[in-house]
Amino acid sequence: MLLKRAVSLTGHLATASRTVSRAGALRQQQRFLSLHEYRSAAILKDYGVPVPDGDAASTPDEAEKIAQKLGKDDMVIKAQVLAGGRGKGTFDNGLKGGVKLITSPVEAKIYAEQMIGHKLITKQTGAAGKLCTAVYVVEREFVRREAYLAILLDRATRGPVIVASSQGGMDIETVAKETPDAIFSTPVDIHTGVTDELALKVAKALGFSDAANKEAADVVKKLYKVFEEKDATQVEINPLSETVDRRVLAMDAKLGFDDNASFRQADVWGWRDTTQEDADEIEAAKYGLNFIKLDGNIGCLVNGAGLAMATMDIIKLYGGEPANFLDCGGGATAEAIRQAFGILLREPKVTAIFVNIFGGIVRCDNIAKGLIATTQEMNITVPIVARLQGTNVEEAQRLISNSGLKIFSFTDLDEAAQKVCQLSKVVSLAREIDVNVSFELPL
Repeated sequence: MLLKRAVSLTGHLATASRTVSRAGALRQQQRFLSLHEYRSAAILKDYGVPVPDGDAASTPDEAEKIAQKLGKDDMVIKAQVLAGGRGKGTFDNGLKGGVKLITSPVEAKIYAEQMIGHKLITKQTGAAGKLCTAVYVVEREFVRREAYLAILLDRATRGPVIVASSQGGMDIETVAKETPDAIFSTPVDIHTGVTDELALKVAKALGFSDAANKEAADVVKKLYKVFEEKDATQVEINPLSETVDRRVLAMDAKLGFDDNASFRQADVWGWRDTTQEDADEIEAAKYGLNFIKLDGNIGCLVNGAGLAMATMDIIKLYGGEPANFLDCGGGATAEAIRQAFGILLREPKVTAIFVNIFGGIVRCDNIAKGLIATTQEMNITVPIVARLQGTNVEEAQRLISNSGLKIFSFTDLDEAAQKVCQLSKVVSLAREIDVNVSFELPL
């Protein structure tokens, strides 16, 4: 079971903290900071982990100069986007592949011109793709074996776990599914760390030659030091390769870091590339809102992660599709509500808004006042369904009822969910035939 849990975490721990697929949308919240490959390689190099020679360029001219400096006939240029599957991706200008073999500085410049400033679409980015902000030009290394090595956090053991496989250079989840025996997994005692014995055991699981095992074990120990000292949630090397001359090199690196440790990892956080993140999610975080954009059309504003999950579930139950996960937490103030509405309404496909608040830390009447003020200020044209429960709920109901605004207020969750789904469908149908609709109370 540990093996399956560890492997299942491999492709996700660097980019997500909780999955909202229960609501039918395969999106995950960006919680852990991920760095571009060249940034990760720089950190590994600082810790003595061997990486291919190379550097990053943000312009085609810089890419050409780096290739000239390397002075090699065999090099690789890699598009720097925070997504897997770069090699099989396609740019918005038609260029196939985000990883290219090159033989000259001129080729480096030509490919850099086609990559930098363009969006790369891969199996992980969705149709929108991600902007390529730089390219990484490195010396091409000829290898005899490729392995996989990762250090992750595992909830089951409440500590780090090392996952290793002799089958590197490919999707580890595919390896786990098709040849699970090819994966070695072991927890790490945080008090003793990676001992020489454990490091050698992991090294042998990589399938390298006996001549490379000692260096591989040393790399394992250094990678664990990176994991520990940099507050990492993931250190993934795929592939970790043995070259033809028996050297061990980290050919590709994905490092993820816990945002709770950002205060003591300022240098790492200084390398954050916000162009790789959703602009609305970044803005929401400024106001203490946990926001994840989804694929539906019913905007959700909820306080509490559990209630937010339940809200999306019940919307699905009654035939609707949530447009987002939005948890405004215990600080559901009038300003937070105003900012949340602004973010929700920025998405043109939203046809209704569902406000589901449990008044505990914040009283329901204060929520109602914020909701009324926001609705008046923003001239909202889509229907709003509000379900409030908790402290001062009666006063909240009175305020909404006397406001004269078209806010459909409920205390029962099922009734509120049914109504917002019905209203959403009406608005969607009206938009399809280009008809404006308005709603009068009571329905």
